[in-house]
Amino acid sequence: MSEYETRGLRLVFVLLGLTVVSGLIDAVSYLGLGHVFTANMTGNVVVLGFAAAGAPGFSVRHTATSLGCFLLGAVAGGRVSRRLGEGSRRTFARLTLAVEAALVGASAVAAFAAPHATATRYTVIALTAVAMGLRNATVRKLEVPGLTTTTVLTMTLTGLAADSRAGGGSGGHSPRRSAAVVAMAAGACLGAWLVLHHGLGIPLLVAAGAAGVLALVASGRE
Repeated sequence: MSEYETRGLRLVFVLLGLTVVSGLIDAVSYLGLGHVFTANMTGNVVVLGFAAAGAPGFSVRHTATSLGCFLLGAVAGGRVSRRLGEGSRRTFARLTLAVEAALVGASAVAAFAAPHATATRYTVIALTAVAMGLRNATVRKLEVPGLTTTTVLTMTLTGLAADSRAGGGSGGHSPRRSAAVVAMAAGACLGAWLVLHHGLGIPLLVAAGAAGVLALVASGRE
């Protein structure tokens, strides 16, 4: 790996930082946008089922908007991955994270401008879901062992248990997996506190700022 690729923060720590951002984003979307996820699509599919069954407090339109926009972001991320992913990992990671920061920043602007408008709710859902889809496609392409996703922890927890010494494994990647769980919980806790005490704009701004900083400092090394 060239000296250029090694400059900056290792991807392991960048992805852990992004996992914190995921917790923030889902706290905003679930608590502030009507029980919808824009990062965790596993939960979102379940929520869509709740909404379709008529469970109170859930919206088919909100959830479908999130799912559709997430897939749109993932499609865009896939195309970018095929165009740039075989070159410099540092350039690829920084570019896509910068786009994520811009999208989440735009959602923060919308939340500050008209926090209670129906159009704002759909705008924030759409922008953050596109950003998370793009990011997931990026993380998938980077293929950092033990951190193959930054938005869903089911397989992370499964790997943590199944590959542990108690499960007959070697315990490989356990520190990374454990750190991802802690990072998600920390982001969700911080995001929930900010939403409950400061509304939607502040946590979205924090998420955008964190993604922007990570875009600036990411290296290409694991």
